Amino acid sequence: MDRILHTYFRSSAAYRVRIALNLKGLETEQVFVHLTRHGGEQFVDTFRAINPQSLVPVLRDGEVQVSQSLAIIEYLEEVYPQTPLLPARAADRAFVRQLSLGIACDIHPLNNLRVLKYLTGAMGVSEDNKAQWIAHWISVGLQAFEAQLQRRTQVGRFCHGDTPTMADCCLVPQVFSAQRFGVDLSDCPLVNGIYGRCEQLPAFAAAHPARQPDAE
Repeated sequence: MDRILHTYFRSSAAYRVRIALNLKGLETEQVFVHLTRHGGEQFVDTFRAINPQSLVPVLRDGEVQVSQSLAIIEYLEEVYPQTPLLPARAADRAFVRQLSLGIACDIHPLNNLRVLKYLTGAMGVSEDNKAQWIAHWISVGLQAFEAQLQRRTQVGRFCHGDTPTMADCCLVPQVFSAQRFGVDLSDCPLVNGIYGRCEQLPAFAAAHPARQPDAE
């Protein structure tokens, strides 16, 4: 197959891309990069030759190779416009990107595996304090996400309107992460409602970490 995704079942960034690929109906071979086994397979020379950042996901589509989840989704949107993940109006596209970046740039990086390992390793942070760190940044970020949704009249069944967008591709993995770490999201009713509706769609359900071949 000409389309290959380097992925890890629990990676939020890879989860976003799996959802986007499924929504667009694009078949993709998966190459699994285990982020904790043997010190992290992302650090071996063969993978660093693919992505010097030592991060997943990486998509290879024929002769094209793209890393960074939102860059991948934007690439898919431009090359495979079926089932659009960005709205037609520029202002609406900006809002969807705003929501997406709020998760991909402001919430997720603070709780990424390499950050958490640095906190408990070089910085000597306790497991309890690490848990507080995770809960704090997820809560702050998703409360802001909720507030942005509440201000928009275009919010429907999903983050924008009644069809999933790139923002939903980002939101679902972040809520999954919140649940995994036991973060209370009871003060985010719109977020919880959108998450529940997304989980009912086959494209989202098939991308769930527990359903991946490399799931542990």
